Amino acid sequence: MIGRTGFFQRYDMQFKKIIFLLVLLFSLSFSKGDGMIKKLPPPKLRGKVSVEEAILRRRSCREFLNNALTLEELSQLLWSCQGITDSISGYRAAPSAGATFPFEIYIVVGNVAGIEAGLYHYIVKKHSIELLRTGDIRDALCKSCLGQEFFKIAPITIILAARYERTTQRYGERGYRYVAMEAGHIGENLHLQCVSLGLGTVMVGAFYDDRVKKLLEIEEEPLYIMPVGRPK
Repeated sequence: MIGRTGFFQRYDMQFKKIIFLLVLLFSLSFSKGDGMIKKLPPPKLRGKVSVEEAILRRRSCREFLNNALTLEELSQLLWSCQGITDSISGYRAAPSAGATFPFEIYIVVGNVAGIEAGLYHYIVKKHSIELLRTGDIRDALCKSCLGQEFFKIAPITIILAARYERTTQRYGERGYRYVAMEAGHIGENLHLQCVSLGLGTVMVGAFYDDRVKKLLEIEEEPLYIMPVGRPK
């Protein structure tokens, strides 16, 4: 026969076990697959749209369908941002002052066939993506970007975030200018690649820096945020 004290001790122990399991399950629901690295399909090096035609047709797009992008499309988009174009030198798709490569590329995925929604990081040298955390954070990103509604709809958003010190260590204060210039190089590459794939994007600079950094849990400074999807 269990005494009154023993009963409550046993009940308290069972209650703590239940709470522990609930916390564990809640944690796993948001961290499942963290650190998982997925190799992307190789990028295509020839397209059906000429550079001239892509420039002619380039327009900012703020209305998207929430139709899924393919993994091949995601691969091509990321390659256009920072993909390796010379395996010997390590040069990339966009020019960088002194090859200092200050940018890290993050992807908020809401709807891409073959991968779950979540926050990803582009691993340039492996042409792969690393899952940082699961869950659709498009609504939260929208709030961090002054409530611009298209962030809720676009199937992906690509964030260009810079580590200034990679460039300023070599070039001093002028390195800040070089980093801003490089953001433009990458952004235009991505925009023209979208045109060639029949996709749309817009270069967004209106956002709360601190909120975006907190949401993504990054140390880099976000410069461009570009939603991508099929034009509505």
